Amino acid sequence: MGLKVETLSLWNFRSFAEKTISFDEKMTIIAGPNAVGKTNTVEALQLLTAGSSFRKPTAQELLREGAKAGRADLSLRGDGREVDAALTLKEGKRRFFWCGKPCHAHDLSGNLMSVLFTPDDLSLVKRSASFRRDELDAFGAQVNRGYAKVLRTYTRGIEQRNRLLKEPSFDMGLLDAWDASVALGAATLLVHRLALFRRLSVAAHDIYGQIAQEDLSCAYRSSLGPLPEDATREDLVLLMSDALAKGRELDLRRQMSCVGPHRDDIAFALDGRDARSFASQGQQRTIVLAWKMAEVEVSRQILGASPLLLLDDVMSELDEGRRRALTSFMQEEMQTVITTTNLGYFPDELLERAKVVEIGERG
Repeated sequence: MGLKVETLSLWNFRSFAEKTISFDEKMTIIAGPNAVGKTNTVEALQLLTAGSSFRKPTAQELLREGAKAGRADLSLRGDGREVDAALTLKEGKRRFFWCGKPCHAHDLSGNLMSVLFTPDDLSLVKRSASFRRDELDAFGAQVNRGYAKVLRTYTRGIEQRNRLLKEPSFDMGLLDAWDASVALGAATLLVHRLALFRRLSVAAHDIYGQIAQEDLSCAYRSSLGPLPEDATREDLVLLMSDALAKGRELDLRRQMSCVGPHRDDIAFALDGRDARSFASQGQQRTIVLAWKMAEVEVSRQILGASPLLLLDDVMSELDEGRRRALTSFMQEEMQTVITTTNLGYFPDELLERAKVVEIGERG
């Protein structure tokens, strides 16, 4: 069964002065006009499950205007447990708590997996590579805390190397040392990232085929060039080391690291044709829908429990066929929170089994 969200309490959080929402263990629809805090509610749920927000806010941005302190509390129940997560905002800082004890933001991930789907995600196929990398890495950090640690280590290594490259003069031996460290970090991250990507791409292919009569393929585009399917971490260390050595002159000229997992991309194709160049808007949106559904499936496979599915006003952006595909995917055991401005987007049978929470006034 896994954990389920029971209540969310907000105090001086974003637009809310004070608000408590109780959730159905299966489906909750938060309905209301624009600018009343529906997305703020979803953001709080994501912060207290994933430890991060799709908006990437500062602590001050999370505070209600004029407030000096704020708080968000989440109560969860399942598997015979009652637990809670909290976020406090004060003096420009935010602190996370799990069961009353201070913790790091990344310590929250893995307790209750959440998969978020927003209107911005619908342009994932045509946006820059960084958005697709971030999508994959954010998912990996939730399903595996080791992934998050590896990602942080590699990111810090690249930042330190870039800082060194910007110095007017330095000992080249120091750059050699950072190259060795970055190569190991890159290889370790690639092992994790490629394994996760392969699981997601298989699931997305199968799900897309159930929605549309086309063949979806997903490819990982490495800045190191084509990567062998059976490449070991040691193989990847050698590839990264070689790429850093060959690209050193360019890196010194540009004062930045031009190769590595931080420069990689994901490419989608339909029936062998590049989706970014040739797919219609509807086809691109179906790809994203299939990818999000794949995240749900893979998280269930890895963690053995269904995630919390957060859908922030995406129904208004999907046509009837894609709305139907999404609603049919919401399984009985999966807890789902949906925000909307229009309950007419939902079939009567779905509304009958959902809890509808009306938010009619700002805050």
